[in-house]
Amino acid sequence: MNRKILLVEDNPSDEKLTLMAFKKNNFQEEIQVVRDGAEALDYLFPSDETTASSLLHLPDLIILDLKLPKISGLEVLEKVRKHKKTRLLPIVILTSSAEDIDLRQSYQLGVNSYVQKPVNFDEFVDAVRQLGKYWLFLNHKPPLPCL
Repeated sequence: MNRKILLVEDNPSDEKLTLMAFKKNNFQEEIQVVRDGAEALDYLFPSDETTASSLLHLPDLIILDLKLPKISGLEVLEKVRKHKKTRLLPIVILTSSAEDIDLRQSYQLGVNSYVQKPVNFDEFVDAVRQLGKYWLFLNHKPPLPCL
């Protein structure tokens, strides 16, 4: 089964590092990268989709940075949680922020997990390995919503 990940990351270095970590850990998932909050919402809620196709392109996991241009990660999280077709999607915040307010707001808005990006490359690779293993293989995906 080919799983899909939506990576929402505006920093090209962090994007490259995340993709490299997935590759190094031999994850074969399809990874769609968007670089700001508006792109993330356009991907999740395309204006040209039909109801029948609306669930087909949804990712199995969203990895979301907080500090994004145009629309913040918290705003993306809030909109995803409010929409019937996306409210159950697993969302992991992967951010450099260690601010208590970001952590608190993320959980209040319904994030499934909050991971601070390790600065050390090996630790980062290990964090992505654990994140991928849990959310893609160990965790049971919620059933698709009825539209």
